[in-house]
Amino acid sequence: MTRPDPPPSTEPVSMRVRRRLVQANKRFNANDNISAFLEPGELEALLEEVESKFKGVLESLVIDTESDHNTQETARRVAKMYLTEVFRGRYMTIPQVTEFPNAELLNELMIVGPITVRSACSHHFCPIIGRLWIGLMPNEHSNLIGLSKYSRLAEWVMSRPQIQEEAITQLANLLMDRVRPDGLAVVMEADHFCMHWRGVKDDQTKMLNSVMRGSFLKDHNLRAEFLSLLNLKP
Repeated sequence: MTRPDPPPSTEPVSMRVRRRLVQANKRFNANDNISAFLEPGELEALLEEVESKFKGVLESLVIDTESDHNTQETARRVAKMYLTEVFRGRYMTIPQVTEFPNAELLNELMIVGPITVRSACSHHFCPIIGRLWIGLMPNEHSNLIGLSKYSRLAEWVMSRPQIQEEAITQLANLLMDRVRPDGLAVVMEADHFCMHWRGVKDDQTKMLNSVMRGSFLKDHNLRAEFLSLLNLKP
C-alpha cells in the first residue's frame, strides 16, 4: 500500500533558517551575511513571507491596499527590494574575486576611490549614501585584485542594514584577509537620511570615519600622505 506524501510544512521559512543559525551557534545580526544557511528555493520563499508580513504592516498603517492603486503591489515591491537589492549583501554569497600574485613586488601606496556606496541605517532603515576610499601598502606576498572588485566587495558589505562605523570595519577585515597587505586604510564619508528625513532634519551634516591597519596605523607619514591625497571636496 502506497503511503500518502506528508503534508507540506506550515512552518515559516524564516524560522527554519533561524533554527539552522542557532544550532550552528552563528550570529545573525542585521549586518551579517547568512547566505550559507539558505537552501535552494528559500530566498524565493522568504520573499513571499516578507511580502505577506509587509501587507500586515500596511494594514496596521490603515492603508487600503485593495482600493488604492498606488499601494496594491507595494508589499511585493518592498519585499523584493529588501531581499534582492538594498539588503542583498545579507542573502547573496560573496562576489567572485580573481586574485593575482604581486609578480613585480609592488610596495608603494595604492589608493582606490572614491567608491560610491549605498546602505541603510539599521536603526531606522533609512538610506546611507556616500563614498569611500581604500589605501593599500602591498608586499611581495600580497594578492592583487582588479579595480572593479573593490567596488563589488564594498557593495556586498554595504548592502545590509548597517551603522557606518561597523561597515568600514567589516570591509577592512575582508580586504586584509583577501589582499594581505602590509597596511590598509579605509575612509568613508556619507549622508544619513535618518537625520535628513526625521529627528533633527539636518541635511548638511555628514559622517566621516576611518579604519587604519598595519603600516597606516604605525607610520604617521604614510597616514598623512594617504589622507592628503584624498579628494574630499563635494
